[in-house]
Amino acid sequence: MLRIGVDLGGTKIEALALEPDGAELKRLRAPTPAGDYAATVEAVAAIVERLEAELAARSPAVGVGIPGAIDPRTGLIHNANSTCLIGKPFDRDLAARLARPVRLANDADCFALSEAADGAAAGRRTVFGVILGTGVGGGLVVDGKLVTGPNHIQGEWGHNPLPWPEDDERPGPECYCGRRGCVETFLSGPGLKRELGVEPAEAIRRAAAGDAACEAGLRRYEDRLARALAVVINILDPHAIVLGGGLSNVDRLYARVPPLWKVRVFCAEPATELLKAKFGDSSGVRGAAWLV
Repeated sequence: MLRIGVDLGGTKIEALALEPDGAELKRLRAPTPAGDYAATVEAVAAIVERLEAELAARSPAVGVGIPGAIDPRTGLIHNANSTCLIGKPFDRDLAARLARPVRLANDADCFALSEAADGAAAGRRTVFGVILGTGVGGGLVVDGKLVTGPNHIQGEWGHNPLPWPEDDERPGPECYCGRRGCVETFLSGPGLKRELGVEPAEAIRRAAAGDAACEAGLRRYEDRLARALAVVINILDPHAIVLGGGLSNVDRLYARVPPLWKVRVFCAEPATELLKAKFGDSSGVRGAAWLV
């Protein structure tokens, strides 16, 4: 069975076709129409149809990852960075246009599903996927299936307060959600830049060259990440945590964070693995395809 997934971003649309075993067949990209809902629906449908035409095959359904979610009260999109989707029945409109079912999920959920299906955490029974980028989000996969709840906010660990805060971390930076001290304000790319005064990549370079201030800032980041993930482990007890997003490329995190979370997790020797995403930026669109 052909699987087609679409990653709908703010500036680009990416479509991917997978074999049943996850082998990639073909991918296409197109620009996202800026602020135009009807044009966005048409652009997604068009790239799916073009992909199928080039492969001379058809997917029975289409998976789509978006930076938002369906409000379970209304069936309409909410919490979307692509604001033209907000308040619209995007999945239903796209399904009508394509004349087949559309499976819609948050892009962080798609990332988690991809890495659990055939990525870094393949074979692990419970997987928590973490996005450390412009924002901080996540998704939970158990036995190969996304876990969803009645509020469709599963995995939103970035909007909990930073645990075990130090005095100089209270009340914490303001968050766009209206609160202060959210995990996202400390662990996102913009949060780390605010902390260090330079772009994260530059801070990593300077720390490796012996800059004491950047090294101290990165150590604070590692400790905060360990504290935040320790709460996830205490609640979910996942077999693996997979990091994605721009900050997942900071290789030192994988060696330094687990020893730091050890003193916070409610067991003597935590067995949870901390893994780097296998598919990187492609995990979102691959996860969308695995929705089919």
